[in-house]
Amino acid sequence: MLQPVQQQPGAPGQVNWMPAPQVPVGCPPGLEYLTAVDQLLIQQQVELLEAFTGFETNNKYKICNAMGQQVYFAAEDTDCCTRQCCGPARPFEMRVFDNLQREVIHLSRPLNCQCCCCPCCLQEIEIQSPPGTVIGYVEQKWTLWKAKLEVQDAQRQPIMVVNGPCCPCSCGSDVEFPLNSLDGSNQIGMISKQWSGFAREFFTDAENFGVRFPLDLDVKYKAILMGATFLIDFMFFEHSNN
Repeated sequence: MLQPVQQQPGAPGQVNWMPAPQVPVGCPPGLEYLTAVDQLLIQQQVELLEAFTGFETNNKYKICNAMGQQVYFAAEDTDCCTRQCCGPARPFEMRVFDNLQREVIHLSRPLNCQCCCCPCCLQEIEIQSPPGTVIGYVEQKWTLWKAKLEVQDAQRQPIMVVNGPCCPCSCGSDVEFPLNSLDGSNQIGMISKQWSGFAREFFTDAENFGVRFPLDLDVKYKAILMGATFLIDFMFFEHSNN
């Protein structure tokens, strides 16, 4: 089971960054860090203004490897009006930086329907690396009861599926989203929303996630799974603090 790193999230340059590995041939700039990891820990920063007032702020995330070394830093980029009016359903741009503060991954979520009763215009997110070059998508599929997300490549060809639980609520335990092959016969990995303690869960919407995948998985697919994790956060665990 992936465990949260005890080190508090911080801005780039203030933490122990993961050393950059050698860049493989054909690897998008910045994704070489993913060649050496088989799991990621994604920790959302606690925003005091949001916790005490309910005023929605831009989300920020620290992304670490299993040893606690920071791999990336992610920051949401939306305007104030969109955050307050649309809440968790808001469209957003997410910028992911490496230890040189280069934007190496760009995530884009359009404004789509959040209602499971409507089978059209469901949730999706686009993943670019480097920014401006699409490497994949994550698209919600309509189901009657369990959440299902389809992971797609740049040509929108399905790669794998993320299956959610019947009730994605967390009360003292992790919430798991298995990564399965398209036919469901093999489990490839896991996205898990980790229980962070009663105080943090009740008073904030800052979440911890673990992502586990095969070490030899294509780095582009690993980046797409990062995008799937952010989409899961906004779909199921982001809430307004009143």
